[in-house]
Amino acid sequence: MSAALFIISGSVAVVAITYGDYPLGLDQVLAALAGSGEQFHRMIVVEWRLPVAAAAVVFGALLGIGGAIFQSLTRNPLGSPDVIGFDAGSYTAVVVTILVLGSGSYWSVASAAIIGGLGTAFAVYAIAYRRGIQGFRLIVVGIGVSAMLGAINAYLITRADVDDAMVVGFWGAGSIARVSWTSMIPSLVIALLIVVAASLLSPALRTLELGDDAATTQGARPGLARLALLTTGVATVALVTAAAGPIGFVALVAPQLARRLTGSPGVSLLAASGMGAALLACAHLLSLVIAQFYRAIPVGLITVCLGGIYLVWLLIREARTQYGTPR
Repeated sequence: MSAALFIISGSVAVVAITYGDYPLGLDQVLAALAGSGEQFHRMIVVEWRLPVAAAAVVFGALLGIGGAIFQSLTRNPLGSPDVIGFDAGSYTAVVVTILVLGSGSYWSVASAAIIGGLGTAFAVYAIAYRRGIQGFRLIVVGIGVSAMLGAINAYLITRADVDDAMVVGFWGAGSIARVSWTSMIPSLVIALLIVVAASLLSPALRTLELGDDAATTQGARPGLARLALLTTGVATVALVTAAAGPIGFVALVAPQLARRLTGSPGVSLLAASGMGAALLACAHLLSLVIAQFYRAIPVGLITVCLGGIYLVWLLIREARTQYGTPR
């Protein structure tokens, strides 16, 4: 099933390459990807549109992994980095870097996003810690911290120069349209390291789902494993935020949809990454289709709209489950 999800995401990404100001046929895109066809078509496909299509798949997979990690750690379907507020920390750090420090290079923005995300994660963890971590407390504290960071972002943007504010505002909508190979290549390298780390930590994640006592009896170190998983999960969101801005709700939706699709009792990192890749690739294609009839819409706005509907459904479902209301 995970392989099927990645095949779907790759197929959708290829179809998305056909859309743009200069439409191309699917045969022309495939020829350009194979290294044949007209040189102008190869330039459009390989140099301009392929990095954006690749970003949709790679960033979606990363968000799926991050969501799966945090939902497993918190044992709550609402335990997503965007709900807890870790992406808000990355966003605030980038806003400060661009508007206050005046630096907009990829590495400065990427470093700020990672540092901001990790700093927020550790702050939320420290505030929520009471002789252990409860998922619900972590989520509530994260929502509060996210609200405060949102206020800081709004203040900085309203005090900034109009041109700078517009740049940050567009970036904050979450758009992969401006991704190029210049930013995508280092993102791919970092993404590979994150995937390797997540794969190595996957057994520890499964062990922690049994509880700290059971994990300790199996030779695991819950505190150290949770810290490593927390860092890895934040890194997934921070990398996406640095390259494309905050893209909400993919990390929330992907693990739960993957769990229901596969019928597994727990959240699978591999299935969640495949579902995340498919969701963001489809959202990217939808944004291109809408642009043909209306205007370009950042993919982050589409994921927020669709994810908001899912969040409302999830809250209703959780409330009915908790209070025993018939479904």
